[in-house]
Amino acid sequence: MKQPPLASLRGFVTLHVTGPQVEKFINAVTEADIVIWDVRPAGDGASLNLLLDDFFALRPLLKKTGCRTRVTARNGLPFNAAKLWKRKFFAAGLLLFGIGLVLLSSMVWTVKIEGNDRIASEDILQAARHEGVYPFQWIWRMDDPDKLSKKLTSTLPGVSWVGVQRTGTSVKIHIVESDQPENKPLLSKRHLISRTDAVVTEIYAEQGRPVVTRNTRVKKGQILISGAIGDEENMEYVVAKGDVKGLVWHEYNIEVPLNRTRSSYTGERKDRTYLVLGKWAVQLWGYGKADFAESRTLTEHDPLTWRSFQLPLGLLTEKEMEVLDTAETLTPEAAREEGITQAKNDILARYGTDSAIKSQKILHEKKENGKVYMKVLFEVEERITQELPIVNN
Repeated sequence: MKQPPLASLRGFVTLHVTGPQVEKFINAVTEADIVIWDVRPAGDGASLNLLLDDFFALRPLLKKTGCRTRVTARNGLPFNAAKLWKRKFFAAGLLLFGIGLVLLSSMVWTVKIEGNDRIASEDILQAARHEGVYPFQWIWRMDDPDKLSKKLTSTLPGVSWVGVQRTGTSVKIHIVESDQPENKPLLSKRHLISRTDAVVTEIYAEQGRPVVTRNTRVKKGQILISGAIGDEENMEYVVAKGDVKGLVWHEYNIEVPLNRTRSSYTGERKDRTYLVLGKWAVQLWGYGKADFAESRTLTEHDPLTWRSFQLPLGLLTEKEMEVLDTAETLTPEAAREEGITQAKNDILARYGTDSAIKSQKILHEKKENGKVYMKVLFEVEERITQELPIVNN
């Protein structure tokens, strides 16, 4: 006979039948409508396959014919399930692993942005999150890529097309930005005037009419390059453009202490290491206090990361550095040089690094209460232009 359908699911056994009337036993099994297959001689008896449900129906036939049976093989789902039940913890772990694998493969793990130049990636990710595209989102809860593309195109300003592509657990958002006209600053008609009293050293008029020349002494608010072109009958107003430099005098009152304290690291330190779990930290190494009279503590946090995600787990190291304070006494000459250097740096920071200090003159100097007091006059060549809008009556 042929193997019955679903024999592996129902379970079947392989029997070795021995006895004086093996052929009579096989005929009796067939007459009882018991399905057997793969019947073949085996040693002093015969071998055959039998469904598990029919196994216990053989007992009367065995008594009638005087035969014996021995199970040589067990096959099918019931026997495999019994084996797994004996190792139920392994089976449970295997089942949980399969469920976890299915769940993890059903999540979005990364969202990548490509093609954006002017639009910030954070704005694109925020718009995608609003449409349901973000890490740890279920894939089956997301809309179709075509719908997401249309929604993001209508939501994000300054884009002409948005493409959404999902590959496994990764989502890529392709951005094609629309062409934007160059934004040129709007300039109103104006004069260029002097912002301070000065003596003009250089003047370059790109647009407009220069009113002063080199070596001209100008007052604060005086027009340097006029935006009015033409005579009184044919007057036209333009945006005055250009560059004017002049000599300007700055007076500084400088105060420098002769005695001061400097702090420096000695090289000695004590490290403490912590295991960071979210908002909590557990100290691992570096117990005890450091015998430092004065110290500063530097903190380094090294969180664990997976791809672009920062996990709430990591190490934190505190470095307590020993600090030594040393007293320093300056000579009046050194204090004078330091004060003048500080004043020069302040001039360059205020009036531009292209300013040039032409000369300096100490008007007054005295030493009092452990400090050096000075009044210094600096002659500086700097830009002196300032805009003045033209208002038409």
